[in-house]
Amino acid sequence: MATHFVIDGLKAEIEGKEILKGINLEIKGGEIHAIMGPNGTGKSTLASALMGHPKYEVTEGSATINGEDLLEMSVDERARAGLFLAMQYPSEIPGVTNSDFLRSAINARREEGSEISLIKFIRQMEKKMKELEMNPEFAHRYLNEGFSGGEKKRNEILQMAMIEPKIVVLDEIDSGLDIDALKIVSNGVNAMRSEDRGFLIITHYQRLLNYITPDFVHVMMQGRIVKSGGPELAQRLENEGYDWVKEELGIVDETVGQA
Repeated sequence: MATHFVIDGLKAEIEGKEILKGINLEIKGGEIHAIMGPNGTGKSTLASALMGHPKYEVTEGSATINGEDLLEMSVDERARAGLFLAMQYPSEIPGVTNSDFLRSAINARREEGSEISLIKFIRQMEKKMKELEMNPEFAHRYLNEGFSGGEKKRNEILQMAMIEPKIVVLDEIDSGLDIDALKIVSNGVNAMRSEDRGFLIITHYQRLLNYITPDFVHVMMQGRIVKSGGPELAQRLENEGYDWVKEELGIVDETVGQA
């Protein structure tokens, strides 16, 4: 069954302040959606709320993967259901090696007795690391500890490639990457595109979308998706900024007006 991810009327707040004010989005397997928007409009809040970050309280709406209610699940259950978040600032976890973390994550999604064998795991990991031009020694280093920004981002893509989730949320995965690292990370994402997997890319910049071509581009302002289009929308935003969107939709100070 092809993947189907639906966000319907999602609202979320932090410390009593509403950040998401009704997000509606549908992602089907094989599709890549990009969300762009000015700083402070709720893009990263959306990613965190979907993954179940305790800092954010969902107050209204729903989010489902193939009909399963994500919001009723714990964080680890959401991951097992097929949701994956590549974070803007991945955490360092001393004492846990990359390989141990990845094998545990893969086996957590499998039935007891069907765990991946060590030999098969090593072969797959070595293959994916080679594709991402990662030093094999990274398999034995503690998770993200001492990694550069670019190394952390490649490591996130390695995790995605090994875990094979249904819905991938990339939260500013291009932040801090030089052009060579950007190409490698983008190639890793493109290689994972399939009817069984959908992508939601959160980014400020067109440059990532030069290498990962989205099917749909959405503009987010003040906690809402206010405009959607194709790849040409991202190019226009790069060229002209966001003022034309505000003027077209009657948005004043990033608040949706009545016009």
